[in-house]
Amino acid sequence: MTQAPTPTADTVRRLVRSLLKEGRDGTGGPDVRPVTEEREHTWWIGARHVLRLAPDREASARRRRELRLRDLVRPQVPVAVPVSVAHGDWAPGLAYTLDTRVPGGTADEHDVSAVGEADLAGLLTGLRAVPGRQAEALGVPRTAPRSLEALRRMAVHAADRLTAADEFDSARLHQFSPANAAQLSAQSGAAVLTHHGLTGAHVVVSADGRVRGVLDWTRAALGDPAEDIAGLALAVGSPAAVRAATLAGYGARPCLRGLWLARCDTVVRLADHLQGRTGGSLPLLRTQLRRAWEPILLERVTDLPEDEPEP
Repeated sequence: MTQAPTPTADTVRRLVRSLLKEGRDGTGGPDVRPVTEEREHTWWIGARHVLRLAPDREASARRRRELRLRDLVRPQVPVAVPVSVAHGDWAPGLAYTLDTRVPGGTADEHDVSAVGEADLAGLLTGLRAVPGRQAEALGVPRTAPRSLEALRRMAVHAADRLTAADEFDSARLHQFSPANAAQLSAQSGAAVLTHHGLTGAHVVVSADGRVRGVLDWTRAALGDPAEDIAGLALAVGSPAAVRAATLAGYGARPCLRGLWLARCDTVVRLADHLQGRTGGSLPLLRTQLRRAWEPILLERVTDLPEDEPEP
């Protein structure tokens, strides 16, 4: 496979000058800088735009699908979805999109207020309202629900490693039994459009705690709504995530399923990172573990109805 070029500031500057009126004479133009050193394919363009460069053909296909999906989602949700002002190829077969920048910080920088939780509830409600057939027609894939019991077993082994490293008390995971995991299996016919990547970096939050937008829709899928509840647990903490999901009309089963997906995921990811199996930010992984394991009122898995009605 051909090695994709590495974008440089000159590459980005030339592309942006061809798209915006500023600097078309070869001088001046907006400042360009990578969002972070680790994300060399995402660049801030001045104060109003962000340029996202696909690193390979698979990512390019997701970028092109995302453009159409955002137009489908935007009327359904109460928060901002980025708008593309230009798109095309920045290298042969490699897509780019120049998007408007959604003002605000991230959920990693600002706490979400009670009104912000209502914003998140509106997001979950809106995603459920998107017609699945229309999303599928755009190429959005269907994903099968994950086995919570298989994830639980992985997390039990990972928790033992974290306990040995003085990072976690594995006894906290023992309260979640195989029988509990079986109770929280995904219900058939419950698939909805999911963002499937609700991290703190993708949830835009203003200083007053309102949720102003949601970024990066490239991983969207038709599947288990508990995955987005789990993502919110990592982004804003389990209590806020469960309150938002409850306000959106989800019952105890998907809320608890999302909670335990998040808890098991964070244990496995931190243990893998400490053993050098995965990269990422250690402080962020520890923060996500803490958020996922924040106690909630609906903490214990009790007897749930076999066919709990979905909203």
